[in-house]
Amino acid sequence: MSDVSVEKVKCLIIGSGPAGYTAAIYAARANLSPLLFTGIEPGGQLTITNEVENFPGYPNGVIGPEMMEDLRKQAERFGTDVRFEVIAKVDFSGPVHKAWTESGQEIQADTVIISTGASAKWLGIESEQRLMNKGVSACAVCDGFFFRGQEVAIVGGGDTAAEEATYLAKMCTKVHLLVRRDELRASKIMQERVLKTVNLEVHWNTEAQEILGSDGVEGVKVLNNKTGETSVLPVTGFFVAIGHKPNTEIFEGWLDMDENKYLKTVPGRSFTNIEGVFASGDAQDHIYRQAVTAAGSGCMAALDAERYLAEKGII
Repeated sequence: MSDVSVEKVKCLIIGSGPAGYTAAIYAARANLSPLLFTGIEPGGQLTITNEVENFPGYPNGVIGPEMMEDLRKQAERFGTDVRFEVIAKVDFSGPVHKAWTESGQEIQADTVIISTGASAKWLGIESEQRLMNKGVSACAVCDGFFFRGQEVAIVGGGDTAAEEATYLAKMCTKVHLLVRRDELRASKIMQERVLKTVNLEVHWNTEAQEILGSDGVEGVKVLNNKTGETSVLPVTGFFVAIGHKPNTEIFEGWLDMDENKYLKTVPGRSFTNIEGVFASGDAQDHIYRQAVTAAGSGCMAALDAERYLAEKGII
């Protein structure tokens, strides 16, 4: 079998979504001729989001996949080479960074911008996937607005669940927080906020068995794992807040990560611990996780990459 040729680029972007495409727009306009690999889910999590109403510039809202298409076309307009492939392996040991696609193509890059995102963790029940974007969501801040004046349920016991439950309680008539155990894992201050919120009911030792409804959420069947009793909560929205998993596996051993595998960056910058490698979006942000903050960090990464190349005399 003949050797696969090596491709050399100034700027390699791994991952798409708002961070990757924004990085590509800025890098392309700086004449870095970026090469972007979309990954398994071109456009990231927004491709499974029906309505995006909180991204600036879309006064009437926009469908997630349509917004990602707009960003991709904008990146391509300025000369980004977008490829619908996956980067399977990297080697950041030398001054020139190496990456390999699943098909074995080797890419050598002076700079690398990582925008591989994070994926929401799901419960794994069939009805959850069937009713995705039809009342089932993994982001209360993104989608809570659609459930104003309604009754909703949210699953989780950590800080994210507590924070999102209290957020939902400000706009919903009632919020049911389903907690698997007999206590919250959330910090004391968040626990206090939950327990003080009048229209927020905590269901201890409770697990969601099935989300009811055919073309929208009409209720949730829950199980009390101590008594074995089942009941139905009359909700129209179902939120899952059991955490996210950053898509950073291929960078293990190369880049510094926190205990949850999010990439560590220099505060206020996109620098990782490897010179010439920058991180943006949800792969390094476990706090905000919004399309607009991801886009902003993609811009930062591209500007940092451009300055790095200029300092090295490469551009």
